Amino acid sequence: MTVTAHATTSPHPGTPGIHPHGLPRPGRTLVMGVVNVTPDSFSDGGLSFTADAAVAHGLALLAQGADIVDVGGESTRPGAARPTADEELRRVLPVVRELAAAGAVVSVDTMRAEVAARALDAGARLVNDVSGGLADPAMLPLMARADLPYVLMHWRGHSAGMQANARYADVVTDVVDELRLRIDAALAAGIRPGRLVVDPGLGFAKTPDHNWQLLGRLGDVMALGHPVLVGASRKSFLGSLLADRTTGEPRPARLRDAATTAVSVLAAAQGVWCLRVHDVVSTADAVRVTARWGAEVPAPVGSPPG
Repeated sequence: MTVTAHATTSPHPGTPGIHPHGLPRPGRTLVMGVVNVTPDSFSDGGLSFTADAAVAHGLALLAQGADIVDVGGESTRPGAARPTADEELRRVLPVVRELAAAGAVVSVDTMRAEVAARALDAGARLVNDVSGGLADPAMLPLMARADLPYVLMHWRGHSAGMQANARYADVVTDVVDELRLRIDAALAAGIRPGRLVVDPGLGFAKTPDHNWQLLGRLGDVMALGHPVLVGASRKSFLGSLLADRTTGEPRPARLRDAATTAVSVLAAAQGVWCLRVHDVVSTADAVRVTARWGAEVPAPVGSPPG
């Protein structure tokens, strides 16, 4: 039987109506905890660079309430250099294997089909590809064969030069149109609709104003008819908003968690499927509060039953 995704209008914010097949469905926005196995992440570079440290961190995120742990071996901060495929495999495979063996729902954050394939063999259940299949032409056919959930993000090039591509007529319209093209490519490659998740790519070839516009119009992204993943955690547009009033210096990444939680509430209230965050505790609480609040919000006139 073919599994297909379909959009349903939930009468209550914070209770997403569509989910990728094969992943948790708790009736609220999910929380994806970040496990960076990199020496140069913008937020926590080096914190979990060894396999043992990364596994311990992933297990701690699960204990704190993460529904999914997202393991990545390549930093995608602006200007970052790419590791080799062998190095990326060396970083992520032991971590994916150990976390999956411990019962975690593991996502692998990679743009390389080879890494995705090896991680799926090691127990990952989701591929989170920030390039939406553009970085590696083998990725979409791989995911069609794997028949597992796949996140395709809006992307306009690798980290080293992506900010030069932050030019849009209307950022929301352009991002939605470009995501639609990637959805069409994924379907043409044989990926089933019910396996697809979309991500507007906050911070990737976006100015701070672009990010805020996308957050304010997430409904346009959700109207594509697929679950939506949002990754705003600790990103520079939050640091810019919270810059020191005296020096103008952006707030450091590790001091942006309260702002991230505020974004989590706003996104969950709009019905996004999942939030990718570094600090799981605050967002796990936020999505539960938002879902409970949403259960009391009157349905708009004419909305179908939930």
